[in-house]
Amino acid sequence: MDGLLRRGLSCITVLDVSGGALARARARLGDASATVRWLEADVTDPGWEIPPVDLWHDRAVFHFLTDPEDRRLYTNRLGTLLKPGGSAIIGTFAPDGPEKCSGLPVFRCSSATLAGELGPSFELVTSVREEHRTPAGAIQAFQWSRLVHRPPGHVR
Repeated sequence: MDGLLRRGLSCITVLDVSGGALARARARLGDASATVRWLEADVTDPGWEIPPVDLWHDRAVFHFLTDPEDRRLYTNRLGTLLKPGGSAIIGTFAPDGPEKCSGLPVFRCSSATLAGELGPSFELVTSVREEHRTPAGAIQAFQWSRLVHRPPGHVR
């Protein structure tokens, strides 16, 4: 987000289930935080709205959705809010990544598995594997995927 703000983007929304995490991010950004829309909500909860977006960035949310119904709700929200032709950049634990994070079970997946979960309206265009180093020094297999929203009837 810092890089986007430095480039002058002013239409940024940050959604997090943790009000504490949002407060820390706001404090870290200082005055620049005033240009960001901050939402404390669960991504699968229907109780929040934003205008359609060109870019959806998810760093480590999808892999906490271990219930297939939660992944379906996420996918429906993504399909509604991401403009046709827009990109979703989603980071998840890779198939050989940890089975738990912060004591919680995770849904590990490859980029192909992620694309299958999101369905035919999302075209996988790029995937990158990352060996993520935690603050404690552990290495975790992470998978970044970029998918383009191509809903039925969308012309490139």
